[in-house]
Amino acid sequence: MRLSVVVITYNWPQALDLVLRALARQTVLPDEVIVTDDGSREDTAVLLRGLARDYPTRLVHLWQPDDGARMSRARNRGIAAAQGDYIVFFDGDMVAERHCIAEHRSFARRGCFVQGSRVLTSQACSTRVLAERRLDIGFFEPAIERRRHTLRIPLLARLYARPHRSQRGIKSCNWGFWRDDLVAINGFNEAMTGWGREDNELAARAFNAGLQRRDLRFGGLALHLWHRTRTLHEANDGLLADTLARGLVRCEHGLDGHLDEFRAPPPDLRDARD
Repeated sequence: MRLSVVVITYNWPQALDLVLRALARQTVLPDEVIVTDDGSREDTAVLLRGLARDYPTRLVHLWQPDDGARMSRARNRGIAAAQGDYIVFFDGDMVAERHCIAEHRSFARRGCFVQGSRVLTSQACSTRVLAERRLDIGFFEPAIERRRHTLRIPLLARLYARPHRSQRGIKSCNWGFWRDDLVAINGFNEAMTGWGREDNELAARAFNAGLQRRDLRFGGLALHLWHRTRTLHEANDGLLADTLARGLVRCEHGLDGHLDEFRAPPPDLRDARD
């Protein structure tokens, strides 16, 4: 199984640096890391070119113009460009523990997607982690929430992984999907712009298509850096309600609008390092 990681980012290269360095030190490396960029300034591209000099796996940068928050479109471009059979999604402020990719790979099952978990940091903790460029925190780290998600306990992880179909706790910041399942449901709904509900709406269509969910707890660990609370785009609630009411499997404006663009794989940034 080839595994692609798709990381979405927007104008926070300091956080992205930690995210990408954490992925580079995984016990099992992904086959590629695709950074899909919702219109960042040039300093993000500069960071990526610097990291590419000695990055241990294929590294891709996809950029789209800044035209408001278009996370669904950015993620769909990442899916379309991915060469892997399986895709793990991270936000550009999610710092993965070093076994995270190995455990996502181990937990992948046909007919299911995997919902990962996260440790939440306070503003003070996040500032400290960024300043020290730290990739790890422990159970006793001050000023964190969901402290239990610092604990890696493989036996408990297996016990939590029974398939189910709940919307509770859906979040795309740490998510694993088979790529062909995403193609079948047409990826993220690009009618949903601004912040919020695009992950719930995709999960609803996945359930309507017959998929189930496995939770990755006490494994697949990741640290979520603090950021300001965002305002929900209220129109997205209506789109989610429509998907639920109509039992939709595919969205109208989604992944299929980008597949032709990436029939040929985008360049590996490492190819330009010499």
